[in-house]
Amino acid sequence: MHDGDPGPQVLVDRASREAASTDWSGHRPAGLPDGVVRARSTEDVVAVLRRATAERTPVVTRGAGTGLAGAASATTGELVLDVSGMDRVLDLRVDDQVAVVEPGVLVADLDAAAAEHGLMYAPDPASAALASVGGSIATNAGGLRCAKHGATREAVLGLRVVLADGRVLRTGRATTKGVAGYDLTALLVGSEGTLGVVVEATLRLRPRPRQQATTSAFFADVAAAARAAVAVTRAGVQPAVLELVDAATLEAVDAARGTDLRARGAALLLAQTDGEGAAAEAEAVLAAVSAEALEAETTTDPARAAELMTARREALPALQRLGQAVIEDVAVPRSRLADAVTGVEEVSRRTGVRIAVFAHAGDGNLHPVLVVPEGEDVLSGAPWDAACQVFALAQRLGGTLTGEHGVGLLKRAWLREELGDVSMDVHAAVKAAFDPLGILNPGKAVVDG
Repeated sequence: MHDGDPGPQVLVDRASREAASTDWSGHRPAGLPDGVVRARSTEDVVAVLRRATAERTPVVTRGAGTGLAGAASATTGELVLDVSGMDRVLDLRVDDQVAVVEPGVLVADLDAAAAEHGLMYAPDPASAALASVGGSIATNAGGLRCAKHGATREAVLGLRVVLADGRVLRTGRATTKGVAGYDLTALLVGSEGTLGVVVEATLRLRPRPRQQATTSAFFADVAAAARAAVAVTRAGVQPAVLELVDAATLEAVDAARGTDLRARGAALLLAQTDGEGAAAEAEAVLAAVSAEALEAETTTDPARAAELMTARREALPALQRLGQAVIEDVAVPRSRLADAVTGVEEVSRRTGVRIAVFAHAGDGNLHPVLVVPEGEDVLSGAPWDAACQVFALAQRLGGTLTGEHGVGLLKRAWLREELGDVSMDVHAAVKAAFDPLGILNPGKAVVDG
């Protein structure tokens, strides 16, 4: 325990239970959890899970609560285990480019600590300033830099995890290479709290780029921008960032910031290259997109780059000014990106639901954002119908229900169709091996509805 740690804090008042009952998904559970336990140490987590096993009490682990699939929601009869207070950077080994952290450390704080040594923590979800490392591990979160550096799984070298019965499991290692035993670390990343509770993570850091170049290009429509993104990949360039923004999003940013982005085109593609060859790679990006671009520019000036990236960085806040913005998450093969974005536009027209799209075009991960009136139930009626059509579209195009937000509660009904019967049987067997009583985050992620 921490020095002088009095043990876990147990909260049963209504306000605490309400605050811990859901996440950012819009899902509202039918009841409130029975209580909230705020852990301060691994010993606290062990004690909670031992008692939960003895009493057969379901446990929902919670970090910062920024999830978007309902995986951190809890209801009557369940206990919330809050690990956000376990927020220390335990070690930062500069020569090894490794950090060891507790699960409550915020993603942006870890990146800032690494930056002091010329390093970076590559995963950068949009909620990095608010999201915890533990939560990003639970969902295999991504972000803008995924195009080059991959999602969270690529950054996790090892884990310390408390199993449902209170045993402590160590997985992986502190070396960047190693093949001893099954890769339990990769299995646990993205498991959404259904297999164990992460209490420590050994993470890979990367050199912070010394040079960066940013390219922006406007297009007549979003399909042309998607084709240009594929052209960048075909040209053999691997930008650190490759983002697509559609007309609806550009209009929202214009309304919020007084810009004229939409007047310059109906879609925007943004690319950032980094490293010693950043400028040369940016020129290759410019050449790849120029065939269809209405206008394009490249800059190595940080101030101008920040201006160019505004449309992507401010996309969600701008859409939230227009109503309740619900961020969905699907992914398709990069070659089907144009089909996906035009398909989402068709879903919007059919259902009458306003849907804006921005995407991590470098890896085919789309975020259709449903904008509905404040207070409207987004999990029923036209909004939910639109979301379901988007899920089905992604699967028809050979893609997936979720690229980085997870399955949680909200996407279970589509899981068997995507994975198949044999895979679902194996999932059930893995769940039973880690959590034979089924007390960890029951009904989430691996159970179809």
